[in-house]
Parts: sequence; structure tokens; C-alpha cells
Amino acid sequence: MQRHHFGTAPGGRIEIFVLENRHGIRIRIMTYGGIVVSLEVPDKNKQRADIVLGYDRLESYLERNPYFGAIIGRYANRISKARFTLNGVEYALAANNGENSLHGGKVGFDKQIWTVLHASQNVLALRYVSVDLEEGYPGELTTTVAYSLSEQNELRIDYSAISNQDTVINLTNHSWFNLAGEGNGDILEHRLQIHGRRFTPVAPSLIPTGELRAVAGTPFDFTSVRSVGSGMDPRDEQIRLANG
Repeated sequence: MQRHHFGTAPGGRIEIFVLENRHGIRIRIMTYGGIVVSLEVPDKNKQRADIVLGYDRLESYLERNPYFGAIIGRYANRISKARFTLNGVEYALAANNGENSLHGGKVGFDKQIWTVLHASQNVLALRYVSVDLEEGYPGELTTTVAYSLSEQNELRIDYSAISNQDTVINLTNHSWFNLAGEGNGDILEHRLQIHGRRFTPVAPSLIPTGELRAVAGTPFDFTSVRSVGSGMDPRDEQIRLANG
């Protein structure tokens, strides 16, 4: 395990950790947002390439990061009209995506500096304590995220969170993958299979309508292997709403 200074954010010093297994897979993760900065994987000729999108400089993440590689919380995706009711109490959130709240609000988990709990050759565990009513969410929430890189070439991310009162939570990692490697074109020829027969349509606000629609006959039918690009049908309403 390697540990380097990566820069300074408004909240303090940022460090980057490098995990690597004996097969040559190498992942770089920083304490700002728990962001996966790069994931280098060797091909069949042992040529290593970075297969996730990211920046080389901390300043780029601070200025214009579209959530590349970050921990998303307290709540991934959108909450309609930036409010919800829990136990009879309505909570108002930051509206940072039109009238909706997106990915935890204006200063979500992706913009926080995480504390290092454990760091070794193959494991990095980070923790962040979100105070009561941070970004409008109830309860003090302690979240731990552990990244582990196995000798079977598996990258695993384990999430755990404890709140001192009822709250809502939906955590994820926001890495964007290109399995061809950095600088090797787009992903439209990537071949994909998804064992799912229904999907959740969205309204123009990009909030799910509540319907569970069959994928059959739609661009979202990947029950058989086909290219990602074959699903990019601009005539489909859902493709148009999401711009792809």
C-alpha cells in the first residue's frame, strides 16, 4: 500500500491511497469524497490501462467534478421536490437539480473529507460522520465504506451506516467505466447482458413514475447479450428524457 499527498481542499489535506494485488491490478482512492481516481487493469498482453474516468489533479474535482468515482450519500439519485416526510415530519432538502435534490444535496458525501480507519496492501476503510440535519437529513449518521482488492481480481465495496434516529439513506459509488481503457474511444461497442425484465420509467423531471415497465420491445432489453450502442434509440421517450 502506498500513501501520497494529493492536494489541499477547503476542509484540509487530501491523501491518495494505492492498493495493488499480485496480478497487477491497481486502484487509487482519495480521502476527498472517497473517490476512486483510477483503476488500472492489465489486458491479456499484460498492458495496463485505466478503466474508470477521473482527473489527474485535485483541483479538477473541486472545480467541475460530475461525481466521477465518488461515494454518493446521504441519498443517491433524486428526491422529488427536495422534500420528504418521515414519521409525520416533513424535511426540506437542498434543491440542487431543478426543484429536486440530487445525490445528497449541494455538499453531499462526494464533497466531504473522509477519515481513514484502516489502510493495508489490499484494503482501505473510510469513515464520515454526518451531523443531524446536514443537508436537511435527520439524525447523526456514521458511515463506513471499505474498498478491498482481492487476489481473485475482485474489487469489493462494503457500506455500513448507523444513525441515532430514523432517517433515509441510499449509498452508492459513482464510477464511470470504459473497459477499453483511457483514450481508447467510447463504450458503444461494449457488449452487455442484464438479467432484468422490467425497468422504472421516469417523468420529465427524471423522477421514477412508480411504473415497472417490461423491457421487451424497448431499448432497455439486454436480456440477451448485445452492444450498448444498439440501445441508443433517439426515438424512445425515455432515451430522450435522459439524453442517452
